[in-house]
Amino acid sequence: MIVPHFQTLALPGNSYSTASNLLDLVDGWRQEATRKLQQSQRGEKGQFLTPSSVASLMAGMFEFNCPDISLLDAGAGIGSLLAAVVCELCQRPNKPHSLHVTAYEIDSILIEYLKQTLELCSIECEHFEISFTCEVREIDFIQDSADMLQPNLFTQPVKREFTHAIINPPYAKIDAKSQARTLLRSIGVETSNLYAGFTVAAAHLLKPNGELVSITPRSFCNGLYFRDFRKVYLQMMALRQVHIFESRQLPFRDDAVLQETIIVRATKQIEQPDIVLITSSSSAGDDLVLSHQLPYTALINPKDSEQFIRILPDSLSQKVVEQIAQFTSTLEELGLTVSTGKVVDFRVRSDLRLKPENGTVPLIYPAHFSAGGVEYPTATSKHQALAVTEKTAALLVPNEHYVLSKRFSSKEEKKRIVAVVWDANKINSSSVGFENHLNYFHQQGRGLDLTLAQGLAVYLNSSLVDAFFRLFNGHTQVNATDLRNLKYPNVEQLLLLGAQIGEIFPTQREIDRLVERQLLNATNPLENSPITIKNRIDESLEILAALGFPKGQFNERSALTLLALLDLKPKDAWELAKSPLRGITPIMEFMEEEYGKKYKPNTREAVRRQTVHQFLDAGLIVVNPDSPERPVNSPKTAYQIEESALELLRTYDSSDWNKNVRAYLVHFK
Repeated sequence: MIVPHFQTLALPGNSYSTASNLLDLVDGWRQEATRKLQQSQRGEKGQFLTPSSVASLMAGMFEFNCPDISLLDAGAGIGSLLAAVVCELCQRPNKPHSLHVTAYEIDSILIEYLKQTLELCSIECEHFEISFTCEVREIDFIQDSADMLQPNLFTQPVKREFTHAIINPPYAKIDAKSQARTLLRSIGVETSNLYAGFTVAAAHLLKPNGELVSITPRSFCNGLYFRDFRKVYLQMMALRQVHIFESRQLPFRDDAVLQETIIVRATKQIEQPDIVLITSSSSAGDDLVLSHQLPYTALINPKDSEQFIRILPDSLSQKVVEQIAQFTSTLEELGLTVSTGKVVDFRVRSDLRLKPENGTVPLIYPAHFSAGGVEYPTATSKHQALAVTEKTAALLVPNEHYVLSKRFSSKEEKKRIVAVVWDANKINSSSVGFENHLNYFHQQGRGLDLTLAQGLAVYLNSSLVDAFFRLFNGHTQVNATDLRNLKYPNVEQLLLLGAQIGEIFPTQREIDRLVERQLLNATNPLENSPITIKNRIDESLEILAALGFPKGQFNERSALTLLALLDLKPKDAWELAKSPLRGITPIMEFMEEEYGKKYKPNTREAVRRQTVHQFLDAGLIVVNPDSPERPVNSPKTAYQIEESALELLRTYDSSDWNKNVRAYLVHFK
């Protein structure tokens, strides 16, 4: 149906005009509509309405290189994406002649807001002399697109085609026997989640060279569940830009969404580009955008039958991939396999025991992990023993040496893969049970050589493996399949690594140096390896936390700014920190030259506004000490680490660090 003109929603003290901020008004409606929706229904339908900052970022990724635009929004919600597109088009110097919008939405609450948003879009376009028409289709998008793409004797609808599509599709699982699954099969895609189905259907409806911008979970980029979706999608679409976020929480923080999301711009064509633009930011509203051009074959290896999408946000990430590529062994080639723990505690509730007793065996949970090994028993409210019965016998494994890893990492944990050695020599038991939240490495159901187990645990706990895993896994879950797909050093290398381990498991720094020396043939492990760089950035973040900076400064931008103002290169000891005078441009040049982080030139103001100002307010740095009369808005403005802060930071690696921090904070208070 064509939406008629109607009276816009009257908000107290807020009447709309073309001079008003359209996005702010629509974002207010988004928050109001979210409160009206039933929480259980939102989860079932996968309704996560798009914040204005995310919508603006998505709309800005389009090229919009045609005069007459037909725009699809499949699952439009209240119209946040459409409003962002209209604002973007009205701000561009080369405005289109016309814009026709087709918006799909089936929720009656959201439809009322959507219609009002479209009315405001019409007013905005009229002000900028863009011919605007729109249609709201109050029917299921999957059903309608299947009817258009696969017409039959009973349905002969006219196929709509669009020059552009922008979507925040619903994030909801679909049952294998559901109607939606059947409809998606009819258009050539097998998927277990609605967002993948919406994306493929939208791609089918684009005209040749049409543009699609979508925000989806990153999890589709790898793994078995989305393999068919990737193949179908990549046959139709050429990826042009991928935007990632440093934080899982920030893009949809109002909805407490922890799933890692990405924004993808693709065009409908068979030929793939030579280069793909990879951008990243801490959040959608962050003006500081990291920019990196990646060869298409590095993003999607043409020889990879799984069609994994490997998003490398910077040159540092490329170095990580290059180093991991030195390891070529699969678990099968090592004679190993990895399985999920067999004990699902609620299914054997009657056989659980709080503490070890006669007739029981140890039951190991993630709570037992401690410094590369297992502390058993430990202080925990969980049951720590399992009675040996006819029912539980099949769930146990021989008490031999294994490597255990957590299946789930909390958002507070620094590393995604956390592995420990189960040393059978430390527990007097014939068998042991591993709970379902663990993965365990074994040899056809039996244990590993202890030295091999130690070497494997060191490799899995390395920052190199963690960095590699984070590049391609957009979730906190570490499945056995993920570990099977990982490449490993050969047996000789793992044994060599394990032979270096004594009674005390090495610290993270020691692990990383072992991996570099023993596996990467690094003559000097302090050279600028990707892990040396990553660890230095992590150290800088730890310093900001110790100094009491708010969470808004816990990002790479702030960490790198601090390092630039200290002139501290990745291989330098902290005691070598200096206090040069540096302006914003030299700070950003240092980030790129020494840490491989290239930011867009037009994002300098974000460094000044979102990091340098906070450093000044905290007294960590001073401005223009060489010329106090110089205006702070001068292009020659320079910053310098405050003298007592410099003295403190030079002691970061010393045993007096914590004492010095306390003294520093007391002094400034």
